[in-house]
Amino acid sequence: MGRVERAGPIRSPKVAVDAPEAPGGVGDAQVSTEDADLISDRYVDPVRTSRSVSVLRRLAGALTVAPVLRLAVARYAVPPGVADRVGCDGCGAAVGLDRPLPALGPTARCPACAGRVGAAPFVVEALLVVAAAVLVLVDGPLGERVALAWWLGCAVPLVLVDLAVHRLPDRLTWPAAVGTWALLGVAAATGAGAGAWLRAVTAGVALGLAFATTTLLLGRRGFGLGDAKLALGVGALLGWQGWGVVVTGLVLTFLLSALVGVVLLASRRVGWSSHLPFGPFLVAGTCAALLLVG
Repeated sequence: MGRVERAGPIRSPKVAVDAPEAPGGVGDAQVSTEDADLISDRYVDPVRTSRSVSVLRRLAGALTVAPVLRLAVARYAVPPGVADRVGCDGCGAAVGLDRPLPALGPTARCPACAGRVGAAPFVVEALLVVAAAVLVLVDGPLGERVALAWWLGCAVPLVLVDLAVHRLPDRLTWPAAVGTWALLGVAAATGAGAGAWLRAVTAGVALGLAFATTTLLLGRRGFGLGDAKLALGVGALLGWQGWGVVVTGLVLTFLLSALVGVVLLASRRVGWSSHLPFGPFLVAGTCAALLLVG
């Protein structure tokens, strides 16, 4: 018999079978990503929306007091010894809150002769926007913000009056100081404690006395008494935050005044014997210090 060889195992040929495509393939992943991006674009952050609404409300609230501040500038921006202004310089037409527009509006024009009344057009409104921005950026409890809002409302006309006639009238400096002290006292009674208020009052008195002393010792070469009265509120706001903030505010104030003085001297806008109003620098330095710690 012939030799019979054992056959090896029969191997079936390999057949490539396409597996069913799993869900969530490349196409589905792209669709999901696009949907996620679309949902993200349509999502509105409630916290961001709330902050935006709060900012707009504060800005609108600040602009509503613009006629009152324009009236203060028009009334008190007169040289020392001159009676307060009650009407238009050109025609004598009365200016008051009973008919605020257009004399106490952004254009600042007399309704009778179209002459300018008080501060330049849109200047008060621009400063109010800056004040509202400071109020938004400076952090703190409600009581502190109310005190700061009061002081800023007084500071806007004080800056413009000082720039115009180099004086800080008592009818603006005293309300600024007393109102700030009182509102900080309310903030202390409702949560901050007596320590912060006592430090604020001490800083205000110390700063006011220091400025007044330069007036008594140096006369016109020192600070004016109006600056000393403005410093009562400034010291209280800065002292509320701490003694380091008081020092920071003073350093920024003097640096800013020195920088502006050098620029004006270099451009020959002023001479060595010229007197620059110090109130605007004191207000700007205070706001800058509060923003740094806020």
